[in-house]
Amino acid sequence: MLDFQKYLHLRGRSENTIAAYTQSVSCYSSRYEPDAVSFLKTDENDLLAWKVFLIDNYRPGTVNIRLRGMNCYLESVGREDRKLSFVRTDHRPYLEHVITEAEYRYFVKRLKEDGNHVWYFVVRFLALTGARISELVRIKAEHVRAGHLDLYSKGGRYRRIYIPKTLQEEAAEWLAGKELTSGFIFLNRSGKRLSVRGISSHLKVLAVRYDVDPKIVYPHSFRHMFAKCFLERCNDISFLADLLGHESIETTRIYLRKTSTEQREIVDRVIDW
Repeated sequence: MLDFQKYLHLRGRSENTIAAYTQSVSCYSSRYEPDAVSFLKTDENDLLAWKVFLIDNYRPGTVNIRLRGMNCYLESVGREDRKLSFVRTDHRPYLEHVITEAEYRYFVKRLKEDGNHVWYFVVRFLALTGARISELVRIKAEHVRAGHLDLYSKGGRYRRIYIPKTLQEEAAEWLAGKELTSGFIFLNRSGKRLSVRGISSHLKVLAVRYDVDPKIVYPHSFRHMFAKCFLERCNDISFLADLLGHESIETTRIYLRKTSTEQREIVDRVIDW
């Protein structure tokens, strides 16, 4: 950390900026890289997972400060290739670009009909568990048999991702057909684990193929859909916060909002004067 502070001093950064940037690195290291020294070995998935954690728990302005500090640190160690993009800071009173339940059902129906079993289950697991993409790629055959995946952050926070019984049985049959009894379940043709970036980009390709708006087909969209569908069927926002792994229930409250399309439908139906 001292080397990073010297790096910032040499570039004329203010004391406040140096404090903010070093805090960003400490925030990351406390969860994924205890010594915060060698980003040469840091898993890219950890960086992306950290960004998702920030988005889930902080305001966009704070998220971007953290990301700016981390990007500066990556520059200082010669890893510009792993710099993270910033998030939009505009606030809207509605959810935007979230796949609907009907669109999701159509999407998985087409995937199954075409025999795209890996991608069928990628989407199914995202939509039925509320898992983050960085968590999805960690699911193993052993977790499918158990019906859940237990996760622990570096800070000791515990979270259980449940695999619903219907999905568990369907996935077990799929894995049995592949004779896969252990290890990661989402693999590419070479037998290697699918990457976060690879999943995100290929979902866009599949969206275009099946004539679904690519703007609404991305990993976190299915997590949003999971949350909205859950609240429609079980109005327990505290339980949902636990399922999603939110540290603050205030983060979960966004799912009480309607999408812009839903708002339009309500306005058109209700306003008759």
